[in-house]
Amino acid sequence: MQYSGETFPNVRILVGEDSNVFTSMISARMKELLGIDVEICRTFEDLQAANELSDDAVTLAISNINLPGAENGEALEYLVDLDVPVIVFTGTFQEQTREKLLAQDIVDYILKDNIFAVEMLCESVYRFLTNHRHHVLIVDDSPTARALLSSRLKRYNFRVSTADSGAKALEILKANSDIGLVVTDYNMPDVDGFELTRRIRGARGSHELRIIGVSSSTNRLLSARFLKVGGNDFMLRPFIDEEFYCRVNQNLDTLVQIKAANGRK
Repeated sequence: MQYSGETFPNVRILVGEDSNVFTSMISARMKELLGIDVEICRTFEDLQAANELSDDAVTLAISNINLPGAENGEALEYLVDLDVPVIVFTGTFQEQTREKLLAQDIVDYILKDNIFAVEMLCESVYRFLTNHRHHVLIVDDSPTARALLSSRLKRYNFRVSTADSGAKALEILKANSDIGLVVTDYNMPDVDGFELTRRIRGARGSHELRIIGVSSSTNRLLSARFLKVGGNDFMLRPFIDEEFYCRVNQNLDTLVQIKAANGRK
């Protein structure tokens, strides 16, 4: 991804990591890319002290699952219990580990198993710090589905609005010109996802707003129909968190690039 070049001097980030190699790399890249002086905590005791001995709120924590003094994940539990947003940076990863991490509502996890791990970590941090600039509208007549998608996006620090019908979505869009992404279900009783997309496109083009259609249907031709009425992307449920977040990022990145290009004209 492309960084804007802006810095975040008032952001406070704790890094729970005992590896000298990774702490050096993280410190250097975060300073270079984002202008942030991270606070290194090599033990669980260091992490607790950094949080409790300062009056400044922690914006974000980057933490290994296991730290000296917290070999069974206590550091992560400590941060989550304090409602500190956490990006997990770990070399220990299995399928059950992933399920446990996501159940704790962490922001993201990065595997430190390749030379690009620190770059991926910096990208994740940058997105967390800037996602609040994006306003996303979720449209679904199912309260459970709305709550699930809303919690996923809020975990990543997006601003989120929800609508339980296509008609309500159109009202919200009319009142909120800053909405840049709509995630809409296909099967809704009043105005279905196709018709909603068609009406949105009558007022706002892809250069202003992106649309992702979602459905639990087994009809794989729905994706073609969504794209033909003006949708930008389509996903079949059930989908996993990582795939959903990637699609959201791709669409918003495209929107940012289009607006930047138009601004240069």
